[in-house]
Amino acid sequence: MFGWVAGFFTYETTKSVVVKSWLVGIINRIAQLLIIIYFVGWVFIHEKAYQVRDTGIESSVMTKVKGFGFYNNTLMDVADYVMPKQGASMFCIITRMVMTPNQMQSTCPETDRTFSCNTDNDCKQHISSNLPSGKITGKCVTEAKRCEILGWCPAEDDLKTNETMQEVENFTIFVKNSIHFPRFNVTRGNLGKKNKLKCVFDPENNTDCPIFRVADVLKYANVDFQHISTNGGEIGINIAWICNLDQHVDNCKPKYTFTRLDNAFKDSSITKGYNFRFAKYFKTVDGKEYRTLHKAFAIRFDILVSGNAGKFHLIPTVINVVAACTSVGLATVLCDIILLNFLKGAKQYKAKKFEEVSDSVSRSPSLDLYQTSQVTIKREEKSSDDSGAYSIGHHV
Repeated sequence: MFGWVAGFFTYETTKSVVVKSWLVGIINRIAQLLIIIYFVGWVFIHEKAYQVRDTGIESSVMTKVKGFGFYNNTLMDVADYVMPKQGASMFCIITRMVMTPNQMQSTCPETDRTFSCNTDNDCKQHISSNLPSGKITGKCVTEAKRCEILGWCPAEDDLKTNETMQEVENFTIFVKNSIHFPRFNVTRGNLGKKNKLKCVFDPENNTDCPIFRVADVLKYANVDFQHISTNGGEIGINIAWICNLDQHVDNCKPKYTFTRLDNAFKDSSITKGYNFRFAKYFKTVDGKEYRTLHKAFAIRFDILVSGNAGKFHLIPTVINVVAACTSVGLATVLCDIILLNFLKGAKQYKAKKFEEVSDSVSRSPSLDLYQTSQVTIKREEKSSDDSGAYSIGHHV
């Protein structure tokens, strides 16, 4: 216990040892140079660590789709193929539909082959099944060899193959986006002063245009139109606001990228693409309600906005400058490891670098003759040619 206490209450001070070795000197300077390059090139220039950042972006998005198409010899406009109608940051463009007209509330046979039957017992096991078309009654319609349902009849047959609306490729999507960085009180929009909304986005020649052709968006996302228009899918239009507010605020512009968001399920045998159902309701002359059911296969577009703004601030600058200066000392640690473990003169270096000094200091015998009110204590000194620093020659 006493040894631990004595070791705890010890004091260590640095001792300068000059090692005259070309190898260690070169390693030391290279290590220092690499550390300086890292902090200057990566930390300060690339990462801009001297800035304070704001990632709490506030954003609003409004969208508008334009274009006409023909489906089953019927002209379709925006009101027919865009869902929902509000022009929000998420919308769908319908490319294919399975329509079941003149449905009324009654009983009829299910169309799905899973519910094939010969007797009522074959259907009773499906009574608890959840179906989009209706509820299984437990009876077998022997003429159709299908289980009977109670719901909207005739039941939907979604195995029908329909052609897609090819004009969708030429539809245009207008995206209106405004953002606000509350920390810096900076508000920006993706509509420049020179934009006249008669342009089409191009990632090389027209990066500021907020109007996108559907065919171009799919091409930038590496998606085949024929495949996604048949089964549906989800596309992300990413708007990234990466702004350096040390420059003029007009240089704060959005960058657009495109990706398929449901890429993990595009080849799934269980669930493919994207589809949904909606109905249009009517009434007969005698007041009975009927409807036309639509199963729509659509391309869903999600507008995803992210932002990151930075501006010079003294505190992060000081912190990172101090960190850089401190890190340069890591080169000394590396050189010490090499000297203490890998070079021939390691023992000599250890002897010069580490030295224990006790608190009892020897006195000269001549001082005993002058013991008065003051005693002068003088440590034994070692001579050196390096002004207090020990030198180890080139043989290390």
